[in-house]
Amino acid sequence: MEVWIGIGLCGKELAVTDAAWLPEAARTRLARFSASGVRTSLLPVAGAVGVESVGLTPVGEVMGCIVQRIGWTRMTTFGTIASYGNALNLRPYVEALYHGYNTALARMVTEAAAMGADGVIGVRLTRTHLGQSNQEFVALGTAVRAASEHRPRQPFTAMLPGQDVAKLMHAGWVPARIALGIAVEAQYLDQRSRMQMSIMSGNTEVDGPTALITRVRHLARDTFGRHARDGQADGAIVSDIGLRTWEQENNNAILLGAESMVFGTAISRFHTGRRAPSSALTIMPLRPPTGRRASRESRR
Repeated sequence: MEVWIGIGLCGKELAVTDAAWLPEAARTRLARFSASGVRTSLLPVAGAVGVESVGLTPVGEVMGCIVQRIGWTRMTTFGTIASYGNALNLRPYVEALYHGYNTALARMVTEAAAMGADGVIGVRLTRTHLGQSNQEFVALGTAVRAASEHRPRQPFTAMLPGQDVAKLMHAGWVPARIALGIAVEAQYLDQRSRMQMSIMSGNTEVDGPTALITRVRHLARDTFGRHARDGQADGAIVSDIGLRTWEQENNNAILLGAESMVFGTAISRFHTGRRAPSSALTIMPLRPPTGRRASRESRR
């Protein structure tokens, strides 16, 4: 597995190991933000209004990206070739994927911190194949700032939209960080599985692919849970579960690969009651208040 210095869509050559590096385009956005004070947001109307109800104000959109070359010449680059029916662990490839996503997230958070933000919500993670084994990883979200005198040491991150973040906080929970779970394995199909895949076998389960995909999905979910627990979170909300499979011919044998990803947001509890205090009205009155209700409204 190779990880090279690449030229990405951010506009200049970047060192893939420098998570705090900001491209010229990001520095330009920060300078424009500081000079004009104009706030931008990727949130829809419902999300922007929702976060303001819990004291969070959008301050600008932020982005982090990295382009990696993830290439190989032989399958042995990723690990030891497995025998028929046994799994091939592609750990170096998995580590390269983690490096791509984590670096994009770190650069996004670096830009948010430079804006004085306390968190980034509505984060979208994308991965695009650019050809010649180059892959682009992008993290894009909206930086928000809390109406509070206390600032966190590092901005939180959440894949949840603004309205969901507001619902969480009203219920006594806060987003902590984005959690990732990635698993990739491959195995050669044994003779039994190849017979089950033949046209003469009829409608029947294929044991090899079933075992591989079940194992990869389980490993991705388990890794996602451990990542959330490592951040001292009390829970996690899954936003996306993906699966990709492929086949490769190798010396008249079929190598089946599977890649599973689980993305979500780790959350922590800050209020133990049934509902956090809120002054928001659940019903908007259309008539002016009268009597005792009018006197209460006048004292507010």
